[in-house]
Amino acid sequence: MSRVWDDGYPWDMVYVTRFASFLRNILPSFVSDWLYVKKMNTWFKHENYGLVPLNRPLRKEPVFNDELPSRILCGTVSIKPGVKKFTETSAVFEDGTVFEAIDSVIFATGYGYAYPFLDDSIIKSRNNEVTLYKGIFPPQLEKSTLAVIGLVQSLGAAIPTADLQARWAAKVFANSCTLPTANEMMDDIDEKMGKKLKWFGQSHTLQTDYITYMDELGSFIGAKPNIPWLFLTDPRLALEVFFGPCSPYQFRLMGPGKWEGARNAILTQWNRTLRPTRTRAVGEAQQPHHFYNLLKMLSFPLLLLAVWLTFYS
Repeated sequence: MSRVWDDGYPWDMVYVTRFASFLRNILPSFVSDWLYVKKMNTWFKHENYGLVPLNRPLRKEPVFNDELPSRILCGTVSIKPGVKKFTETSAVFEDGTVFEAIDSVIFATGYGYAYPFLDDSIIKSRNNEVTLYKGIFPPQLEKSTLAVIGLVQSLGAAIPTADLQARWAAKVFANSCTLPTANEMMDDIDEKMGKKLKWFGQSHTLQTDYITYMDELGSFIGAKPNIPWLFLTDPRLALEVFFGPCSPYQFRLMGPGKWEGARNAILTQWNRTLRPTRTRAVGEAQQPHHFYNLLKMLSFPLLLLAVWLTFYS
């Protein structure tokens, strides 16, 4: 995936939106997978570059790199299958090809989670699964005096995620938020882990949906934005919150930690995004149009509905 998305806008500001998250949650998995793959292939066709994952695409973390396709075209990077064996100076791959005179081998095989500075009963890892309530709290402690911040992976910014985690943990430590019982927390962990294994596989048990997770944390401290209420009271802001980037300002609109400047920061975020690129102004800065994006994203589900009504009505 390129960091530069449609019309040259940053990937995360275009893609990490509440509307996109809403569509992913309501569409059948085969439809969302097809749309995901189709969108990835608009930059370059991954089959032609040997970059298609063997299982469901959503089970793999995307690689954000703007140079990889051109490096493959120039021959400075070669995509190969798995390594069958090593000799003293070469590597033999599963397709029978051999790379000779290799200088270095870097093993990027992932991580095993271990906490040697803690007792094993505090954070248990079952088959590479981290047993933390909402990815933060060890459920077996007699008192909630420990929080693990930042031990999650999502397609979203890490710092805002850690910020919300810390805000919730501070409230728990101050006894203004109460955690469920140990059994209830373990039941929640098992339920969430089952869904993660289904979607992301055994090697990505820390993976989570960014907006869903942020909203869950925000709801615990009263900082989750109330979208229906915003549409009734401030439609302009509601449109930007729902269709625009899910920026950290959204979790400062209401509740504890509310910031009076959050509304204006959300409404002007595209101005600040585009300003550094406009060192030579050749016209007015063009921001993404929410209604146009809505029509584009709804076109395929509406087409499916039309086909279904045609053949089954």
